[in-house]
Amino acid sequence: MTVEQRLAEVQGRIKAAEKTGRRSAGAVQLVAVSKTFEVEDIRPVIAAGQRIFGENRVQESQAKWPILKQESPDVELHLIGPLQSNKAAEAVALFDVIETVDREKIAAALAQEMTRQDRKPRLYVQVNIGLESQKAGIAPKDTAAFLRYCCEDLSLDIEGLMCIPPADDHPGPYFALLRKLAQENGIAKLSMGMSGDFETAVQFGATSVRVGSAIFGSR
Repeated sequence: MTVEQRLAEVQGRIKAAEKTGRRSAGAVQLVAVSKTFEVEDIRPVIAAGQRIFGENRVQESQAKWPILKQESPDVELHLIGPLQSNKAAEAVALFDVIETVDREKIAAALAQEMTRQDRKPRLYVQVNIGLESQKAGIAPKDTAAFLRYCCEDLSLDIEGLMCIPPADDHPGPYFALLRKLAQENGIAKLSMGMSGDFETAVQFGATSVRVGSAIFGSR
């Protein structure tokens, strides 16, 4: 199967999940996760009409996305991996959406850089939904306080919440918890669901799903 065929298959599965979950058609955006893939691998996916992409690392993204964005200015790039504060300037300059705001130091660094560069990427707070020690993110119980810090102390506009459920558990309860946190805090967007569970995420209210291997194949 070609990358174009895999992309079309994923798009079709999202549409079917929207219908099953009684979501509006087109309610869920597909973020094609292109981490570890080269410019030559990504171009066919752009040519097939995909316009939203996700990357895990700032440095890797800097090596390929400036040229791709120059070729396709309407492409939207999301940072979906951990961000170090010393990379905040580069992240603000390159990414349109940063989904991994996960601690006060990062939020403050982003606020400073956004003012300095006069550039405002959209922001999501990452929630460590399963309280896993190896994963980044705010604890669910701390989400409201952290959102207040971002919005009131730093004047940041937080658009959404993002999570990665524990790999060995059923993701449904974790997606339900993220949706509950968003509703309680007046947050509109939910980035949740990956190649193995994005259809479940759609049914639990995801507004975007992050799909890599189902589109690009194994790395």
